[in-house]
Amino acid sequence: MTALATPVLDYFDAFAARYSHYKDGSWCYEDGCVYRGLALLHDATGEARWWDHLKRLTDAQIAPDGTLAGYRIDEFNIDHVLAGRCLFHLADQTGDPRYMAAAAHLAAQLSRHPRTAAGNYWHKQRYPQQVWLDGLYMGLPFQIEYGLRTRQPALIEDALSQLSRALDLTRGPAGLYVHGYDAAKTQGWADPETGRSAAVWARAVGWLAMALVDICALVPERAPRRQTTELLDAVVRQQLPSGLWPQVLDAPDLAGNYEESSASAMFAYALMRGSELGLDDGFEHGQRAYDALVETRLETEGGATRFTGICHVAGLGGFDGKMRDGSREYYLSEDIVEDDAKGVGPLMMAAAQRLTARAPA
Repeated sequence: MTALATPVLDYFDAFAARYSHYKDGSWCYEDGCVYRGLALLHDATGEARWWDHLKRLTDAQIAPDGTLAGYRIDEFNIDHVLAGRCLFHLADQTGDPRYMAAAAHLAAQLSRHPRTAAGNYWHKQRYPQQVWLDGLYMGLPFQIEYGLRTRQPALIEDALSQLSRALDLTRGPAGLYVHGYDAAKTQGWADPETGRSAAVWARAVGWLAMALVDICALVPERAPRRQTTELLDAVVRQQLPSGLWPQVLDAPDLAGNYEESSASAMFAYALMRGSELGLDDGFEHGQRAYDALVETRLETEGGATRFTGICHVAGLGGFDGKMRDGSREYYLSEDIVEDDAKGVGPLMMAAAQRLTARAPA
């Protein structure tokens, strides 16, 4: 096991202790990022503190019958499915049937979730006919693991088919992928011929990279290993001398572009995980990114440590009175925040991977 500096783990411990549910207690993907990080830290270390945090936070959201707080299937929001990945860890550790009952609620959503004509899940009911890279991470690894655990191979095949189509539909420049695709080709951000959005947003590619390596771990004989390796290689080519990656991934010299923390944490995790799985030789690149984040983005002031440099949110189309046009300039306009779950969760994942992974011999 590789040693990690105690202050990093202490930061995660303090963050989890003060963490309150992202959306007033409703089941959501932001909490899911933290839950995934805590579950991986528990796996990597065996330390009770990570389990205690995970159990305390999820106990407030999962009823004895598996009902999830604030969750409604008929929203058809693919984001809500991500938090379900922690349910398998909770079930394994406790044997409590409520966790697989909760997973069944999320699987029921996917069984009815609206799809494009080609068969891909819409990102959300409110984003019809749209496939976003974010959603591939939110829904497909869960569906594959649920299919494995409930012996439903059709779910696995469906998820892999969706992934393959999505990779073709969102393929962008330099071996990278654009943020979204509109099957209807009517959205203002979509190219009228290809349906693709214009820019390569780092966190969107980060979601994709994590989805790919996690799927390769779940179903190594069936996963798209070649495409995963190609993407990880493309990510390495975009790494900056600092060890981090820019917000607009394929335009490092763009005026106003900045090194973004959440995507860099995602790439650190994906590269180290991919190396462990024999997909790439990017372990040192992932380790360098992780070390750079710890050294430059964990800032302590007044006795409190914060994880800084996180893009708060970004998307496509109208939201909260703002038109998100998918341009490079748009991605540079969103707020930069600290201690957001979308950054801290992936940093936890990268730390857990740093604890367990080995560079290839």
